[in-house]
Amino acid sequence: MGKPALDLSKLTADEKLALIDDLWRILSSDDLSLSAELRAELDRRLDRLDLEGPIGVPWEDVRAEMTTDEP
Repeated sequence: MGKPALDLSKLTADEKLALIDDLWRILSSDDLSLSAELRAELDRRLDRLDLEGPIGVPWEDVRAEMTTDEP
């Protein structure tokens, strides 16, 4: 891959985010091919989410754990 025509280092953070958004929007499903194994794993996770609902740790708990001095 050659040097891009656009010097990305000169873009502001907002311009970089806008570029990422533009690139993401123009990707097609053909551009994002998944292996059969990965597709099966994603399907398994979606099925689990449908059954159990969203699970996880609340942000407040994560933040508290990150900011404590205890190991």
